[in-house]
Amino acid sequence: MSQADYLRALPKDLAASAVVFLVALPLCLGIALASNAPLMAGLISGVVGGLLVAWLSGSHTSVSGPAAGLAAVVFAQIATLKSFEAFLVAVMLAGVIQLVLGAMRAGFVAAFFPSSVIKGLLAAIGVLLVLKQIPHVVGHDADPEGEMEFIQPDGQNTFSELFASLFDFEAGATLVGLLSVALLLVWDRTKLKNLRVPAPLVVVLLGVLVNQALRQFGSPWAISESHLVQVPTAASLTELFQLMPRPDFRALSNPAVYTAAFTIAAVASLETLLNLEAVDKLDPRKRTSPPNRELLAQGLGNFITGLLGGLPLTSVIVRSSVNINAGAVTRMSAFFHGLLLLLLVMLVPEWLNEIPLAALAAILLATGLKLASPALFRQMWAEGRNQFLPFIGTIVAIVLTDLLIGILIGLGISVLFILHSNFRRPLRRFMEQHVGGEVLRIELANQVSFLNRAVLEQSLNSVPSGGHVVLDARQTDYIDPDVLDLLQDFRTQTAPARGIFLSLVGFKERYVMDDHIQYVDVATREVQTQLDPARVLKILQEGNARFVRGERVSRDLMRQVNATAQGQFPLAVVLSCMDSRTSTELVFDLGLGDIFSIRVAGNIAVEDALASMEYGCAVAGAKLLLVLGHTRCGAVKATVDIVHRQVDACQASGCDHIKSITGYIQHAVEAEHETHGDRSAHNEAFVDRVARLNVLHTMEVIRRRSATLRGLLDRRQIALIGGLYDVRTGVVEFISDPFHSRNH
Repeated sequence: MSQADYLRALPKDLAASAVVFLVALPLCLGIALASNAPLMAGLISGVVGGLLVAWLSGSHTSVSGPAAGLAAVVFAQIATLKSFEAFLVAVMLAGVIQLVLGAMRAGFVAAFFPSSVIKGLLAAIGVLLVLKQIPHVVGHDADPEGEMEFIQPDGQNTFSELFASLFDFEAGATLVGLLSVALLLVWDRTKLKNLRVPAPLVVVLLGVLVNQALRQFGSPWAISESHLVQVPTAASLTELFQLMPRPDFRALSNPAVYTAAFTIAAVASLETLLNLEAVDKLDPRKRTSPPNRELLAQGLGNFITGLLGGLPLTSVIVRSSVNINAGAVTRMSAFFHGLLLLLLVMLVPEWLNEIPLAALAAILLATGLKLASPALFRQMWAEGRNQFLPFIGTIVAIVLTDLLIGILIGLGISVLFILHSNFRRPLRRFMEQHVGGEVLRIELANQVSFLNRAVLEQSLNSVPSGGHVVLDARQTDYIDPDVLDLLQDFRTQTAPARGIFLSLVGFKERYVMDDHIQYVDVATREVQTQLDPARVLKILQEGNARFVRGERVSRDLMRQVNATAQGQFPLAVVLSCMDSRTSTELVFDLGLGDIFSIRVAGNIAVEDALASMEYGCAVAGAKLLLVLGHTRCGAVKATVDIVHRQVDACQASGCDHIKSITGYIQHAVEAEHETHGDRSAHNEAFVDRVARLNVLHTMEVIRRRSATLRGLLDRRQIALIGGLYDVRTGVVEFISDPFHSRNH
């Protein structure tokens, strides 16, 4: 973004930074408390995440700081290393490891996170925010803010704490909390949204004023200190700096430090990449954050935070979602939130300690309601069980365990669905109808593992003796050795023993299975001789059905070029309109060399077309002659307008030779007696009926004017049929089917 873009976005970013600061403050303190670390360590991590990582990161909306998902890891590693100072050394080493991962471009792992898990993560955070913040809203839960685990430090769990809050609450906190929630819910639905002050900031000020009023009047409802923000205070800046812990580099001789470093780096990197994907989905501008750059930013951030005495940091979804909901546009918001943390904690901590946790909890609760919106659940349900079950499984797992374990369980559920899908559908199996007969095509998946062996073996065993099967590996990058042994055995032993014709397409050179085509996919003399007109008609009908379904036969066109280079033996002659929408090879799903295609505007039997038809049938041996018209035909419309307006064709068009076409089609216009009202080109039904009659008229002209073709028809060496192609649906309606009428 340019400097001008940052300046234009500055008012929104400043407002959002204030909201993020208010939310981040208790979270930094709460996560430090839950991690059994000094409170100052959480604040240091928040400051570094804002002032440093915000500028190094490629994300404009992500906010970094101490993460709830790391609290359990931090708690365990501090206990293992027996001192927080030794733990800080592990944090610095974890930062170095993340720098190496970023340099190695390990961020590609983010591309493999299923969207169902990412959306499940967002919804789960929303559900957790609602469940965890309700006790804070009513002044019941004394557990630290930012604690996200199911089993809480006080021995309660998420649901038992929620239930207990119904019967044990603080009146003043409940008043502030309910007022705050109500204000946040109505803010965007009323004219209040036109104010240029963020709703969360108003909520915090309201909470402070209400509590001050309760104190002034000596009300027993005044909120106790345990339900207010509790920033560490010092008499001077020197004393404040003395509260900052320092790393003990003597711990470098302890092997457990390196184990802790790798653990922190792995967990922090995974959580960062997942959160980054989730934040990008929330970004209304749909910007993409570079994962490798994020790893580098987080690595340097963790090195610095460890050096200064802070907790390990990651990209944090709660603060990031609050940032986005508050209207942040650029990374300036995250930067200013870090600046506010630094300045206000240093200069006026006593002011911050007047903020009720109930007001901040209301902000988080409102954020949770947006993240876990019913619309998201409906969307995932509509996408089917393969998406919905991993999505809902991720939510349940995160709510019932903690953030990290829940994500891993969600990923595991997604992997199970992928394996199940791959096991059930490792290949695509369908029958193709080529001019030489039916061929079973088996398209292998991109990755064919040993799990797919049984399904592939079953498919090969289902090929009947004397049948033809083609194994298509053009989209396959990997084949397991066990599967390759199965294919080699089928090629060299099973297929020859059962008289099965096996063709191979697209196998990589390393598999030593060169392309080998045995089926006939072009019209040859033998194929042409064996087919009768009825069978050729059937081929056209089946081809059009495939075209309509979008299941066209897979063809190697260059192979067909080579196969037809020495001669052609088409099965049919098609006289069609020159309309660009009526390409006959496509409409009937045919290959090179299968038909003679004659294209004339209005599909009329002019002299040259008759000569071409005679050559195709009498000389080249085609068995079927098809006259193909189509709906919404321009030549028919032009003729209809000429007849309707009673003007000369050349005068109407300005063309020299168009009368030879419109004069021909005029017979069909005059033969249409069904339409009595609007007989203009604007009446599509009328135009289509004329197009049908024009096809029948052309068939009559062919019989009358070509003795050669009439003789072939009388001897039943060829058949003459008509067809009408619907340009809206792709369906060809065969107007005259002599084989049908002959059998009935």
